[in-house]
Formats: sequence, C-alpha cells, structure tokens
Amino acid sequence: MIFEYTAEFAKTLDQKNELGALRDEFILPQHEGSDAIYFLGNSLGLQPKRAKSYVLQVMDQWAHFGVEGFFRGEQPWMKYHDQLLSSLCVFVGAEPAEVVVMNQLSVNLHLMLASFYQPQGRRNKILCEAKAFPSDQYVLDTHLKQRGFKPEEVIIEVQPRKGEELIREADILSAIGQHAEELALVFWGGVNYYTGQVFNMETIAMAARSVGAKVGFDLAHAAGNIPLRLHQWDVDFACWCSYKYLNSGPGAIGGCFIHDRYHKDPSIHRFAGWWGNKKETQFLMQKQFEPELSAQGWQLSTPSPMLYAAHKASLDVFEEAGITNVFQKNKELNRFLWFVLEHIEREVGRDLMKILTPRNEEARGCQVSLSISSGKRVFDELTISGVYADWREPDVIRVAPVALYNTFAEVWQFGQLLKSAIIKHSS
Repeated sequence: MIFEYTAEFAKTLDQKNELGALRDEFILPQHEGSDAIYFLGNSLGLQPKRAKSYVLQVMDQWAHFGVEGFFRGEQPWMKYHDQLLSSLCVFVGAEPAEVVVMNQLSVNLHLMLASFYQPQGRRNKILCEAKAFPSDQYVLDTHLKQRGFKPEEVIIEVQPRKGEELIREADILSAIGQHAEELALVFWGGVNYYTGQVFNMETIAMAARSVGAKVGFDLAHAAGNIPLRLHQWDVDFACWCSYKYLNSGPGAIGGCFIHDRYHKDPSIHRFAGWWGNKKETQFLMQKQFEPELSAQGWQLSTPSPMLYAAHKASLDVFEEAGITNVFQKNKELNRFLWFVLEHIEREVGRDLMKILTPRNEEARGCQVSLSISSGKRVFDELTISGVYADWREPDVIRVAPVALYNTFAEVWQFGQLLKSAIIKHSS
C-alpha cells in the first residue's frame, strides 16, 4: 500500500479497518474529555471491559460455593486452565500439552533454569544478549550463584558492535560457534525491550541445538506482538508475561512453553509442587510426586482463578478478532507509524531524532524506539498533550500502537505532536 502523509488518509485507513469496533472492548484513559493516545501496549495493555465481569464471576462462585468453587458453578476452577490453552497455543505456536499458565515471568525463568540448565564439566556456559531486561540479568546472576558458579566466569554476553545499537545475527551465530564445546544453554530475549529488535529465534535455536546446547527464550516483549512457532523451531523452553500485549492486567499470570520431548523424560529435574502432580492422584496426598505428563507438570502452587479470569477476558477478545487478523493489523499500524516517523526524521534531521529499531520489517514488531535530542523535555511535552509513551534513560522514547485498541488516526496525531515537541525543544 502507498501511504499518504495526511490526517484524512489515516482516517480512511481506520474506516477500512475491520477490527476497529474492538476498540470499544477496552477502557481508554481520558485526557481533557477525550480518549488519550495510549501507545504503551509494550508495557501494560489496557483493561478489557469484560475483565471486571469475568473476575466478579469468580468472586461470586467463591461467595456461593466456598472451596467447592473448584468443582461447582458455571466454570469450575479446576477446569479453568484448559480454557486458556487454545488461544495461547496459537500465540506461541505450540501443542496444547506444551503450554502451562502459571506464576509470573521471573519465577518461571528460575524454574526453567532449574530444569534446563544442566552444566556438565566444561560445558557450563550460558550465552545471552547484552543489555537484556534487568530482571533477566538478575535471574541469571542469582541463579548461577545459588548453583555455586561465578556469573562472570559462566555468562557470555553478545554485544552490539561499537557505535551500533543493534546486535547482529552474525555475531550471535559466531559466538555460538566459538563457544560450541562450552555452551550448556543459549538464553535469549525474543524482542529486545530497549530497541524493539526482533531476533531470528528459529536460526538461534537451530544454531544452539547444533552444538549440543539447550535453548530458551524470554518472550515478554514477543507474546502477542509477533507470530511465534516455538514447537516448529524446536525450542526447549520459553517464558512470557501476559500484562503487556496480552492485556491481562498488572501482575497478570505468566506462561511457559516446554517442548513435549521433555514431558516424560526422567532425566529432567524440576522443583515440584502439588499442583503439578497428576490430576488422577493429586487428592490422594501421596508422598511421592508424580508429575503430570505435560507442561502442567511444572506447576507448583494452586493458581488464582481471578488471574485466570482476567487473562481469559483478554484472550476472548483476541479470539473474536481472529489472532492472525490481530497480527496483520499490528503490522499495518507499524508500517504506517514508520512512514510517519521517517517523514518526521527527514523534516527535523537525524541529529534531533534517530530511530533505533531495525528498519527491516522482519526484525521489528509493534514497538519503535526513538533516540531524541532533549528527549526528556519532548517526552514531558507529549505527556502534557495526552500521549502515553514510555521513557528510558538516557534519551529514548518507546511507543507501541497495537491492533485491538489503537487507530491509524492516533498514529498520525502522535506524529504531529512529536514533531512539534521536537522542534519546540530543539534549541
């Protein structure tokens, strides 16, 4: 499609958009009596209107049935998890048995490391991206120390080249080859939180497994943002959160993918809890743990049906929209955003605004990260104008318009507000 740099063209795109009505399914923050421009799907997705009724249904079952709510009512809590799987399997490209909804992201990463980081002799290294999200760095650092390793001796980080912001795929593959005999695990983020760079997970997984290493991904900024094919890519494990692009609320329940080749593998060690026990024997209260022969065998504690309910409220909206349709509109919104931003970049000059996110469409998702001169003042100006964006030191503004509740007209309006703020604060 050939874009036009006008407000009228943006409105025309919205009129043609078949998903436009789904915006009414969400509660949008207000600014001076109108909808604010909320471009923070990469940080915390908006609340589906139906989330309150879904959570209240759980509360009502608790009120009416007490503990019997696990077995009685319209949606017994014991079966709630199964209602989440069909959508999530489409999002991450998995078989139903390979997905489990549990805990939050960092907890799940520790649990996966306990199972899939299995150092043997000199094969004890973990390869990861430099400048990953801090929580990932904390997880690796403390997990290794708890296991008796010195992180500085075990962790191999792949950096962007000097003067560059993005990590080259060739450098990742070169590092895997260079440390082939030492690697126990390649652990990588699917999308870099700072730059929005989407990594070629299929290629990374293939390279890791070719040298005998396990491979796992943090999909915090990927799940719901870009299509994934974890089973097809032969990934060992992956973890994600659901409060960003999956709109399931602050502190929402997370998820894991565990390839089905491990479900019956007795050599895989794990931390166990009673909710991961076989359902047939769970209430016999036996001393011996018998894992459920699926990803659900990695569960520990009784999950909150209220968190399940908030998650389901969002997943149901995706189902109604058609998940492939959502990914397609994500891409179209991003293309138009790039068209607008590149126009502004030419007008104001790269000294005032530089796009950090890859220009290659295959290496980006919804998020665009902008390095802006006088960035904090520009960010504050946008905030005053009713734009919800994200600030990252020292000079980066991140935005991520998403399919379910953002519009092409908002992308156009954001661009004009951004250009005005940059010019205003350029001196």
